[in-house]
Amino acid sequence: MKVKRIKGTAVRLTTGDQLFYILIDAFMIFVLIIVAIPMWSTITLSFRSNTFIGSNLEGMFLPPWKWSNAAYRALLGNRGFLNAFVNSLKIFVMGVGSSLFLTIPLAYVLSVKTLPGRRFFNILILIPYLFNVGLIPTYLVVNRLGLSNHLAAIFLPVAISTYNCLIMRGFFEGIPEELKESARIDGAPEITVLIRIILPLSKPIIMTIGLYYGVQFWNDFFHAMLYINNNALQPLPILLRNILMSSGMNEFVEVNAFGEAPIQAIKAASVFMAAIPMIIAYPFIQKYFTKGTLLGSVKG
Repeated sequence: MKVKRIKGTAVRLTTGDQLFYILIDAFMIFVLIIVAIPMWSTITLSFRSNTFIGSNLEGMFLPPWKWSNAAYRALLGNRGFLNAFVNSLKIFVMGVGSSLFLTIPLAYVLSVKTLPGRRFFNILILIPYLFNVGLIPTYLVVNRLGLSNHLAAIFLPVAISTYNCLIMRGFFEGIPEELKESARIDGAPEITVLIRIILPLSKPIIMTIGLYYGVQFWNDFFHAMLYINNNALQPLPILLRNILMSSGMNEFVEVNAFGEAPIQAIKAASVFMAAIPMIIAYPFIQKYFTKGTLLGSVKG
């Protein structure tokens, strides 16, 4: 019988437990391979040069000293790509900021048990979540507000997610009521309770919901395609779509501007570079991710 230590405590594993852990490890390795192969294929494809001759399988095992950074130099040297990247960063920053600014107070108000009509307001925010008003009314409202051809049209109409709000409300409800009551007894208004008591204790859920919003806005393609007609305001997902749809036809935003890099390498490089910001951000948020999601969903 094998002995396994979990946080300093010795736990005896039966044969069935050992077999279970072996199967879990094998399954996770299998999943890792399934995810890693396409990613590695995309990376190696992005570093191919015009002189490469061979199959995709051969390209995956191409040694690094034979790689070429022509595709990345072409993308970074193209004004259209850099402009789209900056637009996506603006949408990301303004979208996450405005969404958290609106979601946090709403979630906190709904978590206050003494709020008059609390049950009614909780039901009220579920109505648009369960019954979507549809594309045409939303499009007409955005146009009437004059948001067309503005970056705000991408993040303002979806600034508050009911799902994210309910998760955050559940987290706020899990904070001991005594902490809030002590501040109220001292005469602190609700806004002070939120800023001085709740927010310092809510870093995990704020980082988690911020990640949800960030991924949503960074990858938002549909709203950009719907409301943005000005090429100077198009974000990275729209440019990425144009690249992937070019299929070697030399139509993608004046491919000649990308120099001598092969179109397939440019496609792969654009896909990889579009994922880099999320790849960089996730490790810093990962330690809050599980805790924020679990604690926020317990009472949701």
